[in-house]
Amino acid sequence: MDSRTPIPKLVLDPALPAGVARILRTSPGALRAVRAGAVPAPAGPSPAVVVTVTLFLLAALKLTGPWGMFTLGAVVTGLGGAHALAGDPKRRDARRRLRVAAEHAGRFILPEDLDEGCRELLARAQASVEDVLESEVHATGLLDSIDNVVTLPAEIWRLGERLADLTRTRAEHERIVPRDLPDDVAGVFTPYGDALDRVLRSLTARVATLEEYGREVRRADAVYRAHRQLEVLRERTPDYERLLAGTAEDRLAAPHIDGLSGQARDVERVFHRSLDEARRAGGHLLSRTPLTPA
Repeated sequence: MDSRTPIPKLVLDPALPAGVARILRTSPGALRAVRAGAVPAPAGPSPAVVVTVTLFLLAALKLTGPWGMFTLGAVVTGLGGAHALAGDPKRRDARRRLRVAAEHAGRFILPEDLDEGCRELLARAQASVEDVLESEVHATGLLDSIDNVVTLPAEIWRLGERLADLTRTRAEHERIVPRDLPDDVAGVFTPYGDALDRVLRSLTARVATLEEYGREVRRADAVYRAHRQLEVLRERTPDYERLLAGTAEDRLAAPHIDGLSGQARDVERVFHRSLDEARRAGGHLLSRTPLTPA
């Protein structure tokens, strides 16, 4: 992996139950183990243990009768439960995490699931989503025309699915298509490569739309901070008026005082305009054809 390529974060299906999502998010080792082909041990005792205990109880039945077998069975069950309770809790937790990861193997995407180009696209998309979700204008509800908390994670998940699918298909394409093709047959393979390029262009455009939304939100954030600071100054306008009146004639001070209010109105107009631009960028994102797994 090129160290200069941005590394995306884990992507989870936003439809996962909160408890499952929490386990997956905090179990990177288990997720990678599942991707590497690890299979969790089945719950309960192993078949060998079951066979051994069964033979032991049958022998007890023959030697001691039903009551003896029942007593020994209770002892074995108790010892088994005690052993389970006394087992290493870290190992039990690791097995549980591996089992959850295996059961939901199709509902998470690791950076290793993507090739270099797709990793870069996903990282760029995630950075733009973070810009939006961590912005002040989002936190204060000023971007009320789009439900970012729901829409953007779903967008990242769909994008991640498509990028993972593209990665798998491109890897398979490279394995199938010969490297040194005669000129008279090379054209036969061209439509397949063109299809992959077309998918990549479409996904790149989708990421660019997210980045545009992130840029507009960052601008709205900057203007929002300026707007709030100006509100503080507007509350102190009488102080500035008093200072101006004390250092110049009223007829000279009046235009400066009017200018303070006018500048405040200008910043407020810029603020509302920047919010409108951010909302339009978000609306454009939603108006695009939804991403669906290929």
